[in-house]
Amino acid sequence: MTAELTKRTGGQLIVEALAANGVKRISCVPGESFLAVLDALHDSDIDVMVCRQEGGAAMMADCWGRLTGEPGICFVTRGPGATNASAGLHIARQDSVPMLLFIGQVQRDAREREAFQEVEYRRAFTEFAKWVVDIDDAARIPELVTRAFAVATSGRPGPVVIALPEDMLRDMVEAPKARPYAPVLTHPGPAQIAELGRRLEQARNPLVILGGTRWTEHAVREIAAFAERWQLPVTCSFRRQMLFDHLHPNYAGDVGIGINPALADAVRHADLLLVVGARLGEMPSSGYSLLDIPYPRQTLVHIHADASELGRVYRPDLAINADSASFVAALSGLGPTAEPAWAERTRALHASYLAWSTPPSLGPGDVQMGPIMEWLEANLAVDAIMTNGAGNYATWLHRFHRFRKFATQAAPTSGSMGYGLPAAVAAKALHREREVVCFAGDGCFMMHGQEFATAVRYGLPIITLVINNGIYGTIRMHQERDYPGRVSGTGLTNPDFAAYARAFGGHGETVARTADFADAYLRARASGKPAIIEVKLDPEAITPSRTLSQIRDASK
Repeated sequence: MTAELTKRTGGQLIVEALAANGVKRISCVPGESFLAVLDALHDSDIDVMVCRQEGGAAMMADCWGRLTGEPGICFVTRGPGATNASAGLHIARQDSVPMLLFIGQVQRDAREREAFQEVEYRRAFTEFAKWVVDIDDAARIPELVTRAFAVATSGRPGPVVIALPEDMLRDMVEAPKARPYAPVLTHPGPAQIAELGRRLEQARNPLVILGGTRWTEHAVREIAAFAERWQLPVTCSFRRQMLFDHLHPNYAGDVGIGINPALADAVRHADLLLVVGARLGEMPSSGYSLLDIPYPRQTLVHIHADASELGRVYRPDLAINADSASFVAALSGLGPTAEPAWAERTRALHASYLAWSTPPSLGPGDVQMGPIMEWLEANLAVDAIMTNGAGNYATWLHRFHRFRKFATQAAPTSGSMGYGLPAAVAAKALHREREVVCFAGDGCFMMHGQEFATAVRYGLPIITLVINNGIYGTIRMHQERDYPGRVSGTGLTNPDFAAYARAFGGHGETVARTADFADAYLRARASGKPAIIEVKLDPEAITPSRTLSQIRDASK
């Protein structure tokens, strides 16, 4: 059937294509280079969240993609706006999150002249994106935007960059109405599932590692049922902990930074590793030390939606090119023929995880993070969404919070600072009925703390815990290890974070003693406003198990 052609501007065609592909919300920092899109959005049902910095806007889009599986959408202006957004673009790339970054571009007749704020995005952003495209002809918008959705979600998901010349967006052209993209699914073959069953039957010390994206709530339930049938110990990759209930008797912990030594030993001595969705990058492999490259000692069964990731670092014994949800669906009929030999080992690994994830009660200073984490565990709903950026403070969250449900975690596996607050804003916009808690260090928070204004503007009552120790903690820890006693470049001067919150119209609290935390949190929750709770942590409390002095002394 021939598509009906009607005349619209390029800006109208962009918005029409977004709506056709199910977009409900975008984040942006406005720019004159895409005024035609902003004008078209005025007449649409798409919510526009105006942010305070392009990096924060891109991180919000990443969070929407992370929690929904559909591409998060971000609009920024050319040059400085685009380069600011590159931080969020890099996160989406390394974390395999679908995202579309639309960039207003200089007019077509000024290209290649180094015009005002001009950047050639195909040269600048190819490393960060799955695909970078300039739309020079407005009539091709339905074609190219629909393709962008397909590219961002297929195989290994990731970001796509679409450059929009300013004059092109004003062109009035004939074009077909955009249609929704068709998701591309990859399924395992019956012979591969049968081979997996044979290898499991022969194993004595198997271990499952879950990771990556393209999961669904149903798939998470189904992988738990599969683990129960086989009594398999299950781990989650770095910052993918929401893929398995931490109190499930089959859960063995996460493979990431600061891994439980007992779990690291279990990975090294496993005779079969079933890796579903994860790339097994540097963090989950403990710096590529848990598996030999390119041929692991363990029998490796690797499942990934992108064929190019299978054997990229580790050569698998059985490679299955399938997205996680499709692979898990194919496991429904696969079960053991006898009682698995490793059942007791699974129970022991879960017990080890429970001990490892029980926070310490003592530490240096007047604020003890261990009791604070225990209080949060007792007082947060299981569907609370936890967000964070990067820094040693995140250890308290990742090690001691027990994730129970899917889509309750938004944290960058790329280790990018500043992510937690923009992600919390995006998560709360998606799930207004759920509590959203952001963990941030003092250094991390100040990277994108201005997005607290966005939370206030849109009435999003997130609760942000700023763990303030007055230093770039992770870097100081490494500095004391490698150059003990020679402090350089890691000290910070901070504002009064509670006053900062109030200045924006939010709620602010300061916690200087452990006993003050519970009441401060309850007041923040009851305020109904975006809130910041500044937790004044002694810089000596650099990790749950070692102080800065102990690290420094051990290095001398």
